[in-house]
Amino acid sequence: MMSHPILPSAVVEMLRANGVDRVKLFDADPWTVAALAGSGVQAMLAAPNDQLESLARDPRRARDWVRHNVTANLKAGVDVRYVAVGNEPFLKSYNGSFINITFPALKNMQKALNEAGFGQRIKVVVPLNADIYSSPENTPVPSAGSFRKDINDLMVDIVNFLHVNDAPFVVNIYPFLSLYQNPNFPLNFSFFDGATKPVYDQGMVYTNVFDANFDTLVWSLRKAGVPDMRIIVGEVGWPTDGDKNANVKYAQRFYSGFLKKMAKNVGTPLRPGHMEVYLFALIDENQKSVLPGRFERHWGLFTYDGNPKFSMDLSGNGKVNYLAEVKGVQYLPSQWCVFNKDAKDKYKDLPASVNYACSNADCTPLGYGSSCNGLSHDGNISYAFNIYFQTMDQDVRACSFGGLAKITTTNASQGGCLFPVQILSVSGRVVPLIFLHLSLVLLVSVFTLL
Repeated sequence: MMSHPILPSAVVEMLRANGVDRVKLFDADPWTVAALAGSGVQAMLAAPNDQLESLARDPRRARDWVRHNVTANLKAGVDVRYVAVGNEPFLKSYNGSFINITFPALKNMQKALNEAGFGQRIKVVVPLNADIYSSPENTPVPSAGSFRKDINDLMVDIVNFLHVNDAPFVVNIYPFLSLYQNPNFPLNFSFFDGATKPVYDQGMVYTNVFDANFDTLVWSLRKAGVPDMRIIVGEVGWPTDGDKNANVKYAQRFYSGFLKKMAKNVGTPLRPGHMEVYLFALIDENQKSVLPGRFERHWGLFTYDGNPKFSMDLSGNGKVNYLAEVKGVQYLPSQWCVFNKDAKDKYKDLPASVNYACSNADCTPLGYGSSCNGLSHDGNISYAFNIYFQTMDQDVRACSFGGLAKITTTNASQGGCLFPVQILSVSGRVVPLIFLHLSLVLLVSVFTLL
């Protein structure tokens, strides 16, 4: 969901340079998927939530989907390993919109893969958010966990169906969200360095919320009749902007501890051993919805231009090094759009102009606790004008605002607040602000790093 996409083939080369051998996509966009052909990178493709109704209603849609997105891509040399049906379809915020259609869509997709001869090789999954299970507030321990009451029967049916077809349970776990949603949540329990009071549960010791959350799912699966079901963590990560706890310092602390944990293959108290985990996300996305929070646009390990945000050792061995960046990214000219302090009646139409700019570009770094929160009044205005100017490919008409703005060749960045210069979009045009689904998450397998 980027206004200026990076060339998929260049992104794939970056993945290979960093030893990443598996990716999870949120759709099956041909432009993205084609770049994986012959790369040796395994892929999870997906049918988005807006396709669930048609897939559930008509088995022929599932057969068509498999033919176009699985069979064709396999022939082209894409190593497809999973097909995801929807993404977090049972989120509470969806108000039940997908509850009655997800399981039928799953069954139709499985049948279509079986008919195409891929049922044993490619597994159908439903990536689900951790809000589908929980423990009671008066007994907040994993062993008290179970699936949500409103979907418990449905979840029992789904997990048993997946289990019969030898498919894993895919869950998205976000320690950051535990912190974001609860002001009383202990900060250190979000990380892996043991700097917090542990939680005890039936002889098990929990020193971080990731393990506790994961094992709550394990208990839920036990109660659903599939105690040994394989679990894949489909998303885990930490954002770097858009909230007081979303910053590079905490993200680096989170990933450092998490990757060391992965390298040691310690698993969780209930599931010791190797874990299959996808890191969310690959690159920042300036057009994601901010309804869940301003941080949604800042989950990337890489910035909008394909550069790593901080040093990181994917092997988990504690080496201090930066990831390889995306090669060949080109930038627009080094110029910025800033507030013209000499404009006549400069404050007359200012609120409307700033609102317009931020309604059509990404101003989330200006929010409370964010990287540009410390700007002056005029600095906030300049940031809004510049980010709109860059989003519009530096069109001179996008730096007017009735004379309130002007173009400068002096870098307008201030302190820790970056005033970005946009990249050349390889799509050849500015993508409308609705969305472009090019989200990626990546899997780190400590055994298969190149």
